[in-house]
Amino acid sequence: MFITGLGTAVPQKRYSQRQCLDALRAAPQFARLKAPSRLLLERVLGGEHGVQTRHLALDSLDQAFELDPDVHYQRYALHAPELATRAARAALDDARCAPQEIGALVISTCTGYLCPGLTSYVAERLGLRADTLLLDLVGQGCGAALPNLRTADALLGSQRCGRVLSVCVEVCSAALYIDDDPGVLVSACLFGDGAAAAVTAPTPRGEARSVEWRHAVSVADPQARDTLRMEQRGGLLRNILSRTVPQAAAEHASSLLSAELRKRELSMADIRAWIWHAGGRTVLERLRALTGLGEDDTRRSADILGRFGNLSSPSVFFVLAQALRERAPGGWWWMSSFGAGFSCHGALLRVS
Repeated sequence: MFITGLGTAVPQKRYSQRQCLDALRAAPQFARLKAPSRLLLERVLGGEHGVQTRHLALDSLDQAFELDPDVHYQRYALHAPELATRAARAALDDARCAPQEIGALVISTCTGYLCPGLTSYVAERLGLRADTLLLDLVGQGCGAALPNLRTADALLGSQRCGRVLSVCVEVCSAALYIDDDPGVLVSACLFGDGAAAAVTAPTPRGEARSVEWRHAVSVADPQARDTLRMEQRGGLLRNILSRTVPQAAAEHASSLLSAELRKRELSMADIRAWIWHAGGRTVLERLRALTGLGEDDTRRSADILGRFGNLSSPSVFFVLAQALRERAPGGWWWMSSFGAGFSCHGALLRVS
C-alpha cells in the first residue's frame, strides 16, 4: 500500500495558552475549583509545557465553558463533518485523485457520536459514489490513525477497492470537562481540534515521493484500560488521563519498536525519520529516555504539539505531512501512535 496524498484541516480561530488561561480565570467553573486545581491550571497554561497555541472550534473562548450536552453535540455535529471534509479534499487534491475513484471511506473519531456516522456526511459533501464502502471507527482515541490505515491496507489487499480515503477527525472542544481531577484539568490544557486525511492506493504516484506502507504492528493492554479512556458524566464526555500514561506510552512504544526492528533485521540507525504521535511534552521526554533518541528525532512531533496541541487521532498525520514538506531523508521511516485501550501501534514506511 502507498500513501499517495495527505491533507490536514484546523478551525480558523487559534488561541494562545495565555488567552485560554485568561478566559478560564473569568469562567464560573474556575472559582469552584479547589486551590490546588487552580494552581495546576495556572502552572500548565501559564508556563512552558510544550503547547503554545491551539485551534479550537469556538468563536470565542467563553463558549468553551458552556458545559452542556446539547451544546457539545451541536458543536461536534457542525464542525466534525466540516473539518473532515476539508482534510479529505486536501488529500484528494494532493493525490490528484477524483472523488469517484474512492472505493472506501474510513473515518476515525472519539470526541463525538453521530448516527448515521460521519462517513455519511463526508461522502455526501465530497460527492463519492453511492456504492462507496463507508466505515466509521470509533473509540480508539489518540492511536486511531494507524488502525485506520491498517484497515485501508486490508481493503486494498482484498482488491475490492482501488483507492481508500482514510480520515481522522476530533473536535476536542466538544469533549471538554472541568473538575478537580488533575488528569481532566491537564486534558483541558492540552487538546486541540483538527482533522487529517490520507489517500491510499496499491501503486505509488509517479511524480511524487513514494511513501510505502510496508509493515504494521499493534499491541493492546486491557489491564491498563482505566489509565486512558473516555467516560460520560451527566451526558458529557470526560477524559480520564492518569499520571502513569506518559511512562506507559513510552514503554509500549519503545517495546513495539524494538520488537519490530528485530523482526525486520533493522537497527535504530536504519530509521531516517521518526513520525511519533505528539501526545505531550512528558510523553516525548519519556520516549527519548527509553529509546535513546535525541531531541531532533522528536522535533517534528514537538513542533506539531506546540502549534496545535494534542490533536488526538489526526496528530500523527500532521507529523507525517511535516516530514514530507521538509523533505526528510528517504529510506525507512517509523510511525507510531498510542492511545485509549491502552493501545499502541507502529508501522514501517519505505520512503523514496
